[in-house]
Amino acid sequence: MGFKMDQPLYSLSDEQEQDAILKLWEKEKHGALWEGNNRIPLPITFLLGLIILTAFMITMPIWGQRPTAAIYQDYIKLMDSPEVRRMETPEEKMNYVATTALQMAKARGDSRLVGDLERHPMAWDDLLNVAPAIKELQNGKGKYPIDNYTVLGDRLVLANFEGNFVGQGAALNGRGGGAEAGAYRERKQPFWDLGFTIDVFYVSYFCLTMVIVIKRLPHFSRKPNMA
Repeated sequence: MGFKMDQPLYSLSDEQEQDAILKLWEKEKHGALWEGNNRIPLPITFLLGLIILTAFMITMPIWGQRPTAAIYQDYIKLMDSPEVRRMETPEEKMNYVATTALQMAKARGDSRLVGDLERHPMAWDDLLNVAPAIKELQNGKGKYPIDNYTVLGDRLVLANFEGNFVGQGAALNGRGGGAEAGAYRERKQPFWDLGFTIDVFYVSYFCLTMVIVIKRLPHFSRKPNMA
């Protein structure tokens, strides 16, 4: 009664075990609710797979990433360039700034920044509104690093996250030094959610386990004699 691996998509149990299961089904007649050993309809199987795949795709952590002020630093450099000043409409200016900044990110090989810029476009008016605040952060006038600030429309706000203590005095004797030691909590959204990875593992584990359990039963072409 071990695993039979020569035809895993047909059945994972040997003939002896399949016969024993069929005899058990024929013996146990629970109030005329008999085991028919029918397969799950293919549309339902397809629908279940589609639901699981769609759920993972739309909840992938990178889709929930909020744009930080750091990703628009090239925008700030380009918006005052002579090329932009010669352009007349805001659309032309923003198209040039966005396209050039994307090319610069690709030239540096910064794939993460390329993805951030593609997912978080900005209008010219919004860029004009947030530019002064981003310039102040670039000059070191902010309490937190520039990547700890989130661009929210035409405003710059501190990210709504609290991570580990960083900065001077962040680690004292192997422990967090805290604010009194000159450290501060990192206000940066994690790039990836560990919980998503755990969900992928456990859902995959569940699906694989269910397939193994089902394939241990007799093939759906073998029916018990319920006469």
